[in-house]
Amino acid sequence: MAKKNNRDTKGRIIEAAWSLFYRQGYDDTTVEEIIQESGTSRGSFYHYFEGKDALLSSPSYLFDRKYEELSPTLDPQQDRFDQLMYLNRELFIMIENSISLDLLARLYSSQLVTRGEKHLLDHNRTYYKLLRQIMAQGQQRGELRSDVTVSELVRVYALCERALIYDWCLSGGGYSLPQYSQTMLPLFFGGFRRTSSTNIP
Repeated sequence: MAKKNNRDTKGRIIEAAWSLFYRQGYDDTTVEEIIQESGTSRGSFYHYFEGKDALLSSPSYLFDRKYEELSPTLDPQQDRFDQLMYLNRELFIMIENSISLDLLARLYSSQLVTRGEKHLLDHNRTYYKLLRQIMAQGQQRGELRSDVTVSELVRVYALCERALIYDWCLSGGGYSLPQYSQTMLPLFFGGFRRTSSTNIP
């Protein structure tokens, strides 16, 4: 129970921080405002974060929370490729509507130069666990190619998502991320889909 409470406290701080960053900007948001918005304490904040800058690496936590929210809504009868496209659309809608483009760009640039933990590549995250589950099911059902490992399928899919987000950041958010992804991701990842004629009976 203590572990769950700790996770909830950390999650409240992260969600409050990014809500404030989106509404009023990173530079104009103070630690005190984050504490007040999250309904936590100064001690709790500094237990999880050294300061406001430490929150710049936390959107991966928000992405995982979104996947946890979406997981129960997946239709077990749906083609696993279509499940992936659904998850991508919902995640990208969340990113476009609630995460500052400037801060998202900072996250990706910081992950390029950090010598510490690369949160985006942490395969213990919910994001990667759910992807591995879907990929394995897709292979078992004959919907995804079985001559490629689950790990490789996950790696390529995550690479495609990161590439789309990176390009969106480079473009200054000049187009709709979820709409563009719904056109491009099936093209990028479609080579791993098995056609109905080759599905296992």
